[in-house]
Amino acid sequence: MAYEARVSDHRRKWDIDEYEELAKERVRAEQEEEEGDIHSLKAPPVKRELLKQRDYKVDLDSKLGKSQVITKTTPLSNSGGYYCNVCDCVVKDSINFLDHINGKKHQRNLGMSMRIERSSLDQVKKRFEANKKKVEEKKRDYSLEQRMQEIREEEEKLKEYRREQRREKKRKAECQDEDFGDADPDMAAVMGFAGFSSSKKKH
Repeated sequence: MAYEARVSDHRRKWDIDEYEELAKERVRAEQEEEEGDIHSLKAPPVKRELLKQRDYKVDLDSKLGKSQVITKTTPLSNSGGYYCNVCDCVVKDSINFLDHINGKKHQRNLGMSMRIERSSLDQVKKRFEANKKKVEEKKRDYSLEQRMQEIREEEEKLKEYRREQRREKKRKAECQDEDFGDADPDMAAVMGFAGFSSSKKKH
């Protein structure tokens, strides 16, 4: 019993030694949970790599709009959804699949911790310079392309203007030939129209 009841008084008398032992057991259990199993403490700690950027593109679209027959003998990798070959599990939608491959369990199975490499000041400066160069190159490429487009448009306008001028001259020549087509060539020469000749062939 945790307490003793006497007939003379009805107050509880707590057994201090028993409760001290229970408190010590609780403290020991909490310490074991924090430190882990005793056997795992004897093994050397696993050195994990720092978290790295993914060097491949995650395939989320290859199975969209496709039908697949699933039976009892269908392997897990073809049972629908998104299959993770590292953890040997299937996730049903793309959002949870991305959460899974970015999560702690998946990264641990890859041999990586969730810690990232701390960048130095020089690395940050180099990254800023590289990004600045990329922006300047994009601006230069854009301005060059824009200028080339403007030149092409101006050339097209000039060509169209010249074509229009040639058509206009041709129309004027045809009109004058029609007006003086039946006139005497000698009279036309005296009047100053000798330079115009009919574009119509005589049969």
